[in-house]
Amino acid sequence: MQAADGTPIAFHTHGEATGPTVLLTNGIGTTENFWRFLIADLVHDHTVVHWDYRGHGSTPLAFSGDYSMRTHADDLARVTRQVMERGGPPPVHVGFSMGVAVLLELYRTHPELVRALVLIAGAPDAPGTGTWLFKLPGSLAAARGLAALATPVVPLLAPALRAFMRSSLPYPAARLAGIIQPHAPKHDIDQFLEGMSRMDPMAYWRTLRALLAAKGSDVLPTINVPVLIIAAAQDALMPLAQVQAMRRGLPQAGYVLIQQAGHAGLLEKGPEMASAVRGLLRDVEG
Repeated sequence: MQAADGTPIAFHTHGEATGPTVLLTNGIGTTENFWRFLIADLVHDHTVVHWDYRGHGSTPLAFSGDYSMRTHADDLARVTRQVMERGGPPPVHVGFSMGVAVLLELYRTHPELVRALVLIAGAPDAPGTGTWLFKLPGSLAAARGLAALATPVVPLLAPALRAFMRSSLPYPAARLAGIIQPHAPKHDIDQFLEGMSRMDPMAYWRTLRALLAAKGSDVLPTINVPVLIIAAAQDALMPLAQVQAMRRGLPQAGYVLIQQAGHAGLLEKGPEMASAVRGLLRDVEG
């Protein structure tokens, strides 16, 4: 599938099921392995589709250099339309982390492409918005400015960061910092880190800067499809207070809080996450 600027956007279907479509949207830096529990649960009776952002997984760098949130949402709209050519209703969209903001941008411009939303460990706005991280006036704008100023340094730091990600240090360091929980499968985290180490550093950085500019809370009152919010109780990267603020903006949404799960909850508590998603699918599909 070609994006508006000609970038080929990679997506594929798992298995051979002919049931309703579930379309998976990643977090920043993540690819398919984060979804393995959900895919294993749904592939028998659903058409499960996974796609990759620009510069992630099997999708090459953006031809135009555009990694904005609106552009990611437009890429997703094009993937969705192509998937819908097979027939049937619009997909149930499942987004993780940054994928939540991308799904809300999709809904802003193309609500007709969304049957229902599952929003996992993410929020409409930049991470930390409205929490203690950015309580001081202008602090979020300052963070965006610092990210812009740091851009020329990113290629210089990339070799050291790649070496770190390919070392034995990241897993125990993330455990010590509470970013991942003790039962996080090491082989999955290693696979994620290996994928991150192969990414173009500027593609990642520009995507991160787009995430810092995300602002989708205004979309929440317009949503009139079924929504499920899934939060991880021990998430050190997406503040629980921010997810709960999104929940207040979507009073009609279902809500599941997964205990003993961090930001890698799709791997740490995969069966529980899959069970929650299947619950929404039962409600939507009758």
